[in-house]
Amino acid sequence: MAQSITLAQKYQPILDEIYKLASLTARMDAPTKPVDFAGANVVKVFKTDVIGLGTYSRANGYPKGQIVGTWETLTLAAERGREFNIDRMDDEETLGMAFGTLAGEFMRTEVIPEVDAYRFAKYATGAGNGTTGSLSTAENVLAAIDAAKAALNADEVPPEGRLLYISDACHALLEAALTRSWASEGNPDRRLQMLDGMPVIMVPQARFSTEITVNAGASVDAGGFAATGEDINFMIVHPTAVLQTVKHANLKIFEPDVNQEADAYKVQYRLYHDAFVYDNKADGIYVHAEAESS
Repeated sequence: MAQSITLAQKYQPILDEIYKLASLTARMDAPTKPVDFAGANVVKVFKTDVIGLGTYSRANGYPKGQIVGTWETLTLAAERGREFNIDRMDDEETLGMAFGTLAGEFMRTEVIPEVDAYRFAKYATGAGNGTTGSLSTAENVLAAIDAAKAALNADEVPPEGRLLYISDACHALLEAALTRSWASEGNPDRRLQMLDGMPVIMVPQARFSTEITVNAGASVDAGGFAATGEDINFMIVHPTAVLQTVKHANLKIFEPDVNQEADAYKVQYRLYHDAFVYDNKADGIYVHAEAESS
């Protein structure tokens, strides 16, 4: 059993690195506050509601006001996992090649896209700003982004720190509309990395929907998620408006001599996580999605 622990400790950083490198929402991990769990699956967040200024009276002094403090309860709901077996003969000498390939492909093609899609769907549902419509030209996209910025400005969302997540289709429209003076450049670059001070993050449409449905994975050939809502064209997020929390991300590896079911390495991965929009900061998210199909 000691070897199992050693192997898990060895490869867990690889999984963490893959997540950080490939996840589109990982950059919003850092701004979120440390999470204190009030129970097995509950996060408590304190929020306040205060009243504005009143007129001071020289006769009666300060006008009375109220401050209301309440606890917002956030309950984790996404608990996912998967088990694999790697035959001893497929990796006779070490776990390195087989597990390295498995872990990389599993995280890159399955775990990371699902986590991103889950978060985007949660943020779209909880967004305090947004609209729907089709965007077929770069001019349409820019005009919609300008409208989104105006809405965020009106709600006094800080301009600094906003992130612009945009679908691959809308991103392509903007890049095609960029004008460049190529001159004698040997390595021309049309990538759009910033727009109006906002980092631009292209999101594959498969991860960018207002709703997703996760597969329970009851059989060995079923699992993952499917986009079941409306396509999102773009989303502007101020990271302080959201909370991304992972309570448990655990990798376990059992050697063939310990595995009682097969002469194979058994790999188990479990992820317990969720994403939330703070009630008081919902206006910090603007979502532009396709109109619902009639």
